[in-house]
Order: sequence, then structure tokens, then C-alpha cells
Amino acid sequence: MSLYESGESTGSVSLAKLFDGETFEPQPNSIDLERIAFLTCRGGWPQATLLEGDIALDQAFGYVDDISERDIQRVDGVKRSPERTRLLLRSYARNISQQVPYSTIKADMLSNDSQTLDEDTVANYIKALRKLFVIEDLDAWNPNIRSKAAIRTSDTRHFVDPSIGTASLGLGPKDLINDLDSFGLIFEDMAVRDLRVFAEALDGKLYHYRDSSGLECDTVLHRRNGTYGLIEVKLGGEKLINDGADALNTLADTIDTTKMKKPSFKMVLTAVGPYAYQRPDGIFVVPIGCLKD
Repeated sequence: MSLYESGESTGSVSLAKLFDGETFEPQPNSIDLERIAFLTCRGGWPQATLLEGDIALDQAFGYVDDISERDIQRVDGVKRSPERTRLLLRSYARNISQQVPYSTIKADMLSNDSQTLDEDTVANYIKALRKLFVIEDLDAWNPNIRSKAAIRTSDTRHFVDPSIGTASLGLGPKDLINDLDSFGLIFEDMAVRDLRVFAEALDGKLYHYRDSSGLECDTVLHRRNGTYGLIEVKLGGEKLINDGADALNTLADTIDTTKMKKPSFKMVLTAVGPYAYQRPDGIFVVPIGCLKD
């Protein structure tokens, strides 16, 4: 479930209205960083959304146990190691929201696995976890651009819910607060979860963008009617918001508008912030606690 579906987001900013060209007056946001950390670790599991405190966090830990001990064996009848499954989940969590190849995941697993391990085995485990709807990587977006930079086509690594990553690493809300760099990557995983829900409701699909020049955009919500929005994901703070806005403007300027439409909107989606608002350059800054489809 997205934060809007579970009642944590006010839904005061509508993606559908932004696609229609509507704007909005500043909208208050009451979710602080500590609450976002809790919601990230709790996840969007329906039963967990009805609970608070440590008991709400237990749902994700139990889910990871079930995946490793039982579900990975049952998905296609192939016998797999629970220990190796846990190693893969941990490696995925350490590389969350990044474009890393299987070779990197294999090397990470080998540092904790004395058995023989090759990329085919890693790929086999990942395939099984996809069938179980545990892993759902983000495809690359391939727009018409004027730049000669080569577009990177590697997927970005993601879970279907960020709590799988935090539970796999044994992390709680306080751990995220104490490591903001890791928190930023795991929060991006939660943002992708919510945006995927909204994209489906808007008859669209979510992508990421990166090219050989280093230009990137965390998420692109592209609809079947050809309209799209560019969305950078940041924890918050003026510097990170400005960095995200600069990346959005640079990418928008490279798009060949003789061959495809301009973006319907550009947004920096944040974990925290007192308000959702529109900057003078037209970019929307929206805390995730204000967003809906």
C-alpha cells in the first residue's frame, strides 16, 4: 500500500491534476523524518498499517523469514538455500536504488559465502524472488534527446516494499536516522513503491533515466498518452532540493521537443519539508506525505 492508501499521506497534491496542468497553493506537511523512518521500516503491508510500535515492524521481519525459509523453495519447486537467499536479500538491500550488475551482487555475496557461487546462480535466485513479487527493478527510460551521450539501459535495483530491505539488513528507524546516506537510498525505494501505485492508476509506468555523461533522473512517470513527469527523490533540505532541481532542468533541456512532448511537470519528491510548493522556476517540491495519484 502507498502512504496515501494507508492514510499517512493527506493527498493534497494530485499527480493527475499536475498532468492536467493545474497548480496548487502551498500545502502543509506534518510528517517528520522520524515518522518517515518508521513508515519505511514498517512498510505498506495492510496488517502492519493497522499497528504501531515494534509490533508493526515485526511484519517485515516475519516476511523475510518466510521468503528465505519457505517461499523460495515453493515458487517453482527448485531447492534453494535459505542462507544464500538471505545473503542475496542483504546484498540487494545494500545496493538498493543503484544500477549495479549481477557481478557486483555476486562479489558482495561471496564475501559472506564460502561456497561456489556464479552469476547464473545469482540470476536464478533473483528470478525466483521476482516470481514471489519480492524484487521489482526499475527499467530505463529511453527518450528522444539532443545530447550525444549514450543512454544507460541498466535496471535500478528495487524491492516491492522498502521494509524488505530494512528487515534484510536488520535495521530499524533509529538506524536510518543515524545513517542518512543509506536512508536516502532506502527512502527512494519507498518513493518508487508509491509512484508505481500511482502510475498504474494513471495508466502509466515508472522508469529511471541515466546517461554516459552522468545526467540522471530517479524516476520518470510516463503515461500511455505520451505525457510524462520527471521526478527526483530527495530526503529534503535546501541543498538536496536544489541539486534535484538542477538535474531536472538539465534533463528537460536536452529533450528534443520536435520529436516528443515537453514534460508535463518537474518535481522534487522529498521525505520531509513543512510544505508542498512550487518554486519560481516552476519545479514542484512535494513531501511524500502530501502526494496521491
